[in-house]
Amino acid sequence: MNNKAYKPTIGIETHVQLKTKTKLFAAVGNDARSAGPNSLISHICAGLPGALPVLNREAVAICVRAAFALGTKPQKFSKFERKHYFYPDLPKGYQITQYEDPIISGGQVVVTTGGKEKTIGIERAHLEEDAGKNTHPPGTDYSLVDLNRAGTPLLEIVSRPDIGSPAEAKAYARELYLLMKYAGVTDGDLYHGHIRFDLNVSVSDNPQKPGIRTEIKNLNSFRSVEAAAQFEIKRQTEILAGGGKVIQETRGWDEAKQKTLPQRAKEEAEDYRYMPEPDVPPLELDESFVEEARSKMPLLPGDIRRQLMKLEVTPQVIEDILDRQSIVRPVMDVLEVAGAKDARRAAFWLISADPADENIEGNLEPEVDSGRLVGLSKMIDDGKLNSSAAKKVFDKMLSSPETPDKIAEKLNLLQVSDEKKLEKNVDDVISKNPAVAEDIIAGQTKAIGFLVGQVMAATKGQANPALVQEIIKRRLGV
Repeated sequence: MNNKAYKPTIGIETHVQLKTKTKLFAAVGNDARSAGPNSLISHICAGLPGALPVLNREAVAICVRAAFALGTKPQKFSKFERKHYFYPDLPKGYQITQYEDPIISGGQVVVTTGGKEKTIGIERAHLEEDAGKNTHPPGTDYSLVDLNRAGTPLLEIVSRPDIGSPAEAKAYARELYLLMKYAGVTDGDLYHGHIRFDLNVSVSDNPQKPGIRTEIKNLNSFRSVEAAAQFEIKRQTEILAGGGKVIQETRGWDEAKQKTLPQRAKEEAEDYRYMPEPDVPPLELDESFVEEARSKMPLLPGDIRRQLMKLEVTPQVIEDILDRQSIVRPVMDVLEVAGAKDARRAAFWLISADPADENIEGNLEPEVDSGRLVGLSKMIDDGKLNSSAAKKVFDKMLSSPETPDKIAEKLNLLQVSDEKKLEKNVDDVISKNPAVAEDIIAGQTKAIGFLVGQVMAATKGQANPALVQEIIKRRLGV
């Protein structure tokens, strides 16, 4: 073993499934999540002789939005090639992709780790079709091929090797995911592989020269990206420190064992025998097409973060809001209409709402209009609800269209603010706790909280605590 310092270098290739209704070159449904095997295929997907692909215009428009999300512009000219390889899930024997002239060149993703910002460069992003999927039934000696995914439009985004740690790799993967989701490029369903990350990792004792890289394929979570990078850096460092050599290869990630495993020798570009795609003409974008896509660009995560800073919450709370895209708009609407205090309450209510809650129809994200959120927040300010009762009203709002005051009334949660009733409760509590009352009169005002608690218990939490405290002070002359 030696004492050299080893520097890791990481680049990430990200396959982003585009949010189109149909496939890249065929008028076949693009969402296979609930479809039976081989139910979303055509002669084009199956690569039958004579099948001619026709480029999906919407996929191109989405790529233009992706370019803007990456801080660059789309290339006015791009073209397609055939990339040859022979797998059971690729009937044509080649994939239609972009190689020499991709639709996006350059760009950047800004990440924050350890409180510091870093810009990760984008080398390129190219439009291509996906292959099908092989499945291996347990306990059998055969594989099955499902071509539903064949022809699905993908944007492969290739970062520059600017990532220097597993934490940066995770931050980059998450930020790119947010950019693509908020730009409307993808649904972002990580579970079904709508975004997949391939890591290229190398380790070297020469800071100016990266080492031999290995590629870890098909990671579909930010946690896996970080863990795979950590393992691979450690594995390569141990090999080099022991005097060995790292082999350039493709490796897979075993989530259960938390380790990478060898799969095959790493292919080079010449192995794919790229050739011009004769059936798909070059793609030339005019300015009006590009400007139309630009005009439809929504707010991106960076813009949203800057606005949410007005809530005066921690950066982690802002990230929690961003992680739940459906709650961003209502929070920002409340912020605009009612201000930071009401928006802050709305944000915490919405963050706490579990999409799997039985009250949320279809186990989807909660949908509560901003007007009712403002109304609920004002009920706290007006002394009609305490914070715990307001949360109960909010939970009911997820499944009820009624106003918050109607819900609070039905649930018997409205605070008692009738002074005469509360004066009687206060008198009863003081009479039962004379020693505490004496302590308060003697100057131990913290003991007021005990008496307030006793009144709250007596009224089953429905007393207005601020008013109760005021009555206690008045009664005891403090």
